[in-house]
Amino acid sequence: MKKTLLFFTIFILTNVFGQRSCGTDQKMKEFFANNPDALAKKQDLRNYLTTKNTNAKNIQTVVTIPVVVHVLYKNAAQNISDVQIMSQLAVLNADFRRLNTDYSSIVPAAFQPFSADMELVFCMATKKSDGSPTTGIERKSVAASFNFATNYYQSSGLLAWDPTKYLNIWVGDMPSPFLGWAYLPDAAGYPEDGLAIGYKYFGTTGVAEFPYNGGRTATHEIGHYFGLLHPWGEDGSLCGTLDNDDGCADTPATNDPHFGGNTFPDNTNTCVASANGAMFMNFMDYVTDQEMAFFTNDQKTIKTNTMAGPRASLLNSNACTFLSVNDVEKVNSINLFPNPTTQYISIASPLVKINEAEIYNSEGRLVKRASINNETDKIDVRDFAAGVYYVRTYYNNDFIKSMKFIKK
Repeated sequence: MKKTLLFFTIFILTNVFGQRSCGTDQKMKEFFANNPDALAKKQDLRNYLTTKNTNAKNIQTVVTIPVVVHVLYKNAAQNISDVQIMSQLAVLNADFRRLNTDYSSIVPAAFQPFSADMELVFCMATKKSDGSPTTGIERKSVAASFNFATNYYQSSGLLAWDPTKYLNIWVGDMPSPFLGWAYLPDAAGYPEDGLAIGYKYFGTTGVAEFPYNGGRTATHEIGHYFGLLHPWGEDGSLCGTLDNDDGCADTPATNDPHFGGNTFPDNTNTCVASANGAMFMNFMDYVTDQEMAFFTNDQKTIKTNTMAGPRASLLNSNACTFLSVNDVEKVNSINLFPNPTTQYISIASPLVKINEAEIYNSEGRLVKRASINNETDKIDVRDFAAGVYYVRTYYNNDFIKSMKFIKK
């Protein structure tokens, strides 16, 4: 009876306060329109992120992510408190370790075998890039006319701290109908890389408003930051197409989001009806904060590949933790991605300095030499003939590691 009343209350209130809407798809379309080179490389990266049993492995089992929160406020209510910010951090650290207390009551027994500990921990940054101390929180008063949606990461707002070392979160006056958005790993290293969230939907206390005061908007958007798509992919209306695929076999395909008040099993929006129906309680759907509770194993695969590839630089950030690894672990941390590829390769070397790479064909002939700065550097291989190639990495002429990749 209590559960029925909760769903009825949520149904009424989501119609009063508005349904969850995430701006990630729109922002990524804008990003790709402005960065056609990134669009050309999109499918190669997607294939890499969704591939299971890759050789890429994280050095740490549980990875600690340093967070910077940029608060842009037009009035006192929008200048959210430190307490509200820390309440959000607590939610993230529960949700991404599958320690949230509502997990068992929300996730049906039929779906629990698919659930995953994402093995991510979040901490407020304690060091700036220059090594000086920080709380990981910065604030700025902006004019009533300030356009948060377009200017939050500009100099008129607050510039991102080095996005290869910090997870940047901007909190402010989010325009309707969105609760928040994030940039996928395709945008790693760009000025806008990170996520933006409305001040009413961040954390569990202060000015956070029901039914989005459970901190799950940030959980959802950080899922995007680590490469996860909505269960309906990028276009849920087209069941069975590439745009309808989130790359996760363990999240049933749907043709529309769920907004709350659903009862298991629910096949209303499934592309193929089944006994268990839609996984509407997944963190990447649109239900209210009180109705979402878990990530899946295939979603964890995407996260793991993201940490071994485009976001590997976060592994060597000591902005809130001390890294201690041996020489073997350092070399093993080096990873080449995507593989196979059609457009480019990148080399992630979070724990070892490298500054040069040589590419040899299967006959042992040197075909390309490239400088390497970080994981966001892309070596163009579009003109390479299909086949197997070998990469040798160096630091100041000292050999570090050899790897191979397949050019399709």
